[in-house]
Amino acid sequence: MKETLYLTDQEAILNFDLTYPETEAALIKSPEFSMVLKQYILYLEGYDTAMYEWAMRGQDLDEAVRSIRDFARQLLVFDAEEILSPYMNKREMALSFTEGFYDYWKNHERYSITTNRRRSAELSAFVQQNSNHNNLCMSTFRHIEQALMGSVNKIYRQQPAGTNAALALYRNDDNPYITGKYEKLRKIMFISSVMLRTPMILHPKSNKREWPFQPIDENPIDSFSGTRDDYFCFPAKVGELLIFIYFHRDFMASGVANANLFELATEAETDRKPDGILLFGNPDGRDVCSFHYDKENDIWVGSVTYSEKISYFGYMKKTVLTLHNVAMMQRGWLPIHGAFVDITLWDGKKKGICLMGDSGAGKSETIEALKNLGDEKIKKIEVVFDDMGTFHIEDGKVVAQGSEIGAFVRLDDLDPGTPYRDMNRSIFFNPDQSNARVITPAAPYKVVVSNHEVDLFAYANNYGPETGLRRNTDIEQAKAVFIEGKRMAKGTTQETGISTTYFANPFGPQQQQERCKEIIDEIFAKLEETDVFVGEVFTHLGRDPEDRSSIVKGAEDLLAFIEEN
Repeated sequence: MKETLYLTDQEAILNFDLTYPETEAALIKSPEFSMVLKQYILYLEGYDTAMYEWAMRGQDLDEAVRSIRDFARQLLVFDAEEILSPYMNKREMALSFTEGFYDYWKNHERYSITTNRRRSAELSAFVQQNSNHNNLCMSTFRHIEQALMGSVNKIYRQQPAGTNAALALYRNDDNPYITGKYEKLRKIMFISSVMLRTPMILHPKSNKREWPFQPIDENPIDSFSGTRDDYFCFPAKVGELLIFIYFHRDFMASGVANANLFELATEAETDRKPDGILLFGNPDGRDVCSFHYDKENDIWVGSVTYSEKISYFGYMKKTVLTLHNVAMMQRGWLPIHGAFVDITLWDGKKKGICLMGDSGAGKSETIEALKNLGDEKIKKIEVVFDDMGTFHIEDGKVVAQGSEIGAFVRLDDLDPGTPYRDMNRSIFFNPDQSNARVITPAAPYKVVVSNHEVDLFAYANNYGPETGLRRNTDIEQAKAVFIEGKRMAKGTTQETGISTTYFANPFGPQQQQERCKEIIDEIFAKLEETDVFVGEVFTHLGRDPEDRSSIVKGAEDLLAFIEEN
C-alpha cells in the first residue's frame, strides 16, 4: 500500500512503514490527522449545521483544518484561559467538537500494516508498536479534552483509540508456483501475523449472503487486475489444504476476521504450491461467486466480484470452503456441512457425534444445548468442526476431519449467555441487527486435522413436527434424507420457506452432484457395515425459532445415546 493512510467513510488503514508519530504534537501535525479532520468536517456539514459553521468560521475547508489543528496544538501546551483563539469563544462547542471527532474516528474500522523486513524476524515489536500508537491517540484526546474542561477526568475508559487490528506483512516473491498467469499476484504482500483488539465489533454494510456459487470454464485470474496497493493475502490452512486468500483492502474486516476462523500458515509453509486461490473483491463486474479448476497447474481458483454486498463475512468464508470441498471431493473425501464433536463422559465413554444440515438447521444450537445439559456427566467436549468438515474411510472405519479452527455462528440462535463466555476472544458482526454473527476460536489446528471416529451421524431437521433423536435403520431411506437436504430457510441467505439443497451443501456438492453421489454411496455403505447410528435430530428451529424445548430434547437424546452405547 503506497498511501500513509487509506481512508473511507467506514475504514481507515494506517501504513506504519510510512508514518508513525511518536509524540502528541507530531500526531496533531501529521497529514493523516488532517485527512481525518477534513472528512469529519464534511460529515458535520450534513449532520450538525451549527457545529459545521463553528468549525468553518467562514473559511475554506483547508484553512479550517489548519486553524483547528493549530488550536489543538495550543491546547497541548497552554491552559485554556491563555489561548487567544476565536474557537474559545464557544468553549462548550469546542469540547463537543473534540468529543465528536474522537467518536467519529473510533466509529471507523481501524487497521495498521507493518512490513516484516526479515522473514524470520521477531514479530512482537509490531504489537508493541500498535499499543504505543493506541496510547498516544488516547493521551492526545484526553490532554485536549481536559484542557477544555479545565479539570481532570474522574472516570477513565480504556477504549481502543488507535487501531482495532494490525497486520505484519512480508513478501512472498520467491514462491516458484506464483508464476505464469499467476505472476500478477507475485508482489501482493502476505500476512505473517495478526493482532486483534477483542472483543472486536464490526458493522459491515451487508448482513447476509445472496449470490450462489457457480463453476465456470474460464480461469478468474485472467480477469483479475488488482495490485499490491489494493490487495493483501491471508495464507490459510483450511483443513489439510493451503489456500491463498487475496482480498481487496475495502474488505479488510473479512480479511482480518479470517484470523479467528482459519489457521494462518507460516512463512515457510507458503513456499509451496497452494491447493486453492481466492480472488476476493475481483473487479470483474460479474456479480458472482465462482470457482474454476486449473487442471494444468492443479489449482482451484475462486473469485468473488467486488461489491458492497460482499462485506458480509459469509461470502469469504463460504467461497473458501467451496474451494476446500471441491478439492477434497477430488481426493475422494466427502464434504459435510455440519458440526462434529468428540464427547467424553466422566465414566470414560467417548463418542464422535456429527450433526449435518444447511444454514439455520440447528446444528450448533443442539451441540451448545448438549454442553449445557452435560455439566455433571460430560468430562470433555472437543470441537472438531462447527460448520464444514469431511468424512473419509481409514482402517475400515469412517473418520472425520475439520476445516476451520473457529466458529461463525448466529447470535440469535445461541443460548443468551453463550456469546459472552468467549467474548474476550471474539469478533462480532452487526450485533444490533438480525442475522448477527460472531466468530470465536473453537479448536486447535492439530485437533481439526486429526482423524476422529464417527459414532453417530444425524441430519438436523428444523422443519418436521417430531422431537428428539430418531434412528433410521434403512440406510437407503436415511441416505435419501441427507441427499434431499431439506430445511426451513431462516433468512441467512436469499432463500425463504422450505428449500432443498443437494446433500445440504451448496458449497461444492450441489455443483458436483455426480462425483459427490459416488462418495456418498461409499461412505453410507461403510456406516451401515460398521453399525454407526444414522438418523435425524429434530430442532424445530425453522418452525418456531423461539421454541428451545425441541433443541433441548434433541440434546437430551444425544446424551442418552452416549451413555447407553
